[in-house]
Amino acid sequence: MITQRLPFIPNEITVHLGPPDSAAPNVTVPFVDYIKNVASSELYPTWPENALRANIIAQVTFALNRIYTGYYRSRGYDFDITNSTGIDQAFVENRDVFENISNLVDQLFNVYIKREGSVEPIFALYCDGIRVQCDGLSQWGTVDLAEQGYTPFEILQYYYGDDINLNFNTPTQDIQETFPGRVLRIGSIGNAVNVAETWLNRISKNYPAIPKITELGGVYTEQTAEAVRTFQRIFSLPQTGEIDEATWYALQRINAAVKRLSDLDSEGVSIEEVTDLFPTQIGLGATGEAVRLIQYYLNFVAYYNNRVPSVNFNGIYDNQTEQAVRAFQAEYGLPVTGVVDIYTLSMLYDMYRTFRDSIPIGYFEEGPAPYPGFPIGLGETGNEVRYLQEYLNFISNTYTQIPKLTVDGIFGPATETAVLAYQNIFGLEPTGIADIVTYTSIVKTFRTLREGQQTSAG
Repeated sequence: MITQRLPFIPNEITVHLGPPDSAAPNVTVPFVDYIKNVASSELYPTWPENALRANIIAQVTFALNRIYTGYYRSRGYDFDITNSTGIDQAFVENRDVFENISNLVDQLFNVYIKREGSVEPIFALYCDGIRVQCDGLSQWGTVDLAEQGYTPFEILQYYYGDDINLNFNTPTQDIQETFPGRVLRIGSIGNAVNVAETWLNRISKNYPAIPKITELGGVYTEQTAEAVRTFQRIFSLPQTGEIDEATWYALQRINAAVKRLSDLDSEGVSIEEVTDLFPTQIGLGATGEAVRLIQYYLNFVAYYNNRVPSVNFNGIYDNQTEQAVRAFQAEYGLPVTGVVDIYTLSMLYDMYRTFRDSIPIGYFEEGPAPYPGFPIGLGETGNEVRYLQEYLNFISNTYTQIPKLTVDGIFGPATETAVLAYQNIFGLEPTGIADIVTYTSIVKTFRTLREGQQTSAG
């Protein structure tokens, strides 16, 4: 399960009562009580209310940044933050809190600072401004600004920049491990795969030896495995090409590092980066590419198992699709709900691969090969690419705008150009990637043209 893609307010936070590597104990306290403790330890209750508000929001944001980036958890620690003021915030176990500060925290515990265009809590660096100076907020400086009539938001803008916003009413939930709970390997499918692929592509900007994954399809292909193996080699992990718990947290940690998410001038995380590719559950009334993929897998399984009915390939989760899903679930020992959750989706993909891998080599030399189950783009190699090149070459005899290709099983720039040409001719989105829509269209056109040629010859 992935819970830290969108920021949230934790119900509880675990604090290490000392520097990170010390033998000090941990304490777990409600997050609201933690902020009340920190604010009462670092602020004076006699300060102007606007100064107190600005400081409390900064303290909330600082703590959320530690949790959102997995700063300590991804490094193997069993806590979320320390009370070491050199790196974190002051926290004194069992201390009394000031009443006015307690009341303000009750109002502000779910408000945090973010940059425009980003979703994550910024690294809200601050210092007292007298004994210690820093690039962030000056706690004593907030007093001067408040006395000049600055609002809490204007105070925060003064220190963190005009491009900040405040996120209000942030939802609360328990902190859970971000690791999805299963090893990701070739054939795995779902949002966790998409997250890992996104991290790998961002990390590859700083470590160009890691090959780009050309299409973030949420399906773990050999291309994904190769990127993982290279990542593992660079960061001294066992080179399995699979994402176990250690590799997952290394990916999370290095992604946060290259994006500087624990720095005041971080690159930021856009809403697109935290949008799930696959809905948690897909059922009646759903539409789109995830539904198309489900229908494609159902039809492929139905070809080999007549107890699973085929469906219309229309991208609409209609009654026919629901009945086919129910039949599939009953056939393969899943709860019969008619709704596709991640377990049904994974089983669909597993059975698709099982049937597909059982097809003899050379079976598709005469007839068109089915969609391989993942988008084919730059860098992909293998028979899937070779078949695609052969179909495009055949189609190019009629549609001469499509350039002829060398059939070498390597999806290079020339193949991308040919796919783009096909997409432009047939009114498809010009991505240069043979996703399920483009691939299916190419196969349909190939079959139509070949049958027409055979009829003419006959």
